[in-house]
Amino acid sequence: MQNKDVCCKIDNNSDKKGFLKGIIYGLLPHTFCIAFVVFSVIGATTFTVIFKNVLLIPYFFHLLVAISFVFATISAVFYLKSKNSFSFPGIKSKWKYLTILYSVTILVNLSMFFVVFPVLANIDYNKITEQQTGLKDLSLSVEIPCSGHSFLIISELKKVNGVSDVRFTMPNIFEIKYDASLTSVEKITSLDVFKTYKVTIKE
Repeated sequence: MQNKDVCCKIDNNSDKKGFLKGIIYGLLPHTFCIAFVVFSVIGATTFTVIFKNVLLIPYFFHLLVAISFVFATISAVFYLKSKNSFSFPGIKSKWKYLTILYSVTILVNLSMFFVVFPVLANIDYNKITEQQTGLKDLSLSVEIPCSGHSFLIISELKKVNGVSDVRFTMPNIFEIKYDASLTSVEKITSLDVFKTYKVTIKE
């Protein structure tokens, strides 16, 4: 009985480690998006510019996602070797740990894509009141690599004098309220950020 209890404790500790590592590797691709949001909120302009330049690299995010799975695989290899299980039978015997590690990595990525970033992007969205008349609507489709980049687009749009509000909708739609007496569709769509991420006006 004692041996079984010890084995259960070891397995539980391994499962927890696999879970925590999965979270870390899942968050890795999103670190630059998260940093950009944090520094934007606290008004750290210098750091915001640095991370903005990183987010302007179109395929940088895809590389980070690949790296996150490479790290997960390297971690799995070290784990299997430490357990003397670096073999096909060993992998089969440690299937639970490996499943947790990769499943959590994927789950965190998907959660950031489809839940966390879309919600955070609109957390500062101001509802237009009935008193705010004369505002026009503009819907833009922007070819961003992931929803985390919505913060970059929103940040640039809000710098335009006359843009009142911006709302992000998955996967890449930005609904804009703007004052036509202060700005125009041409000015909005000619922002430098759209030289990197192509913009299309939705009818």
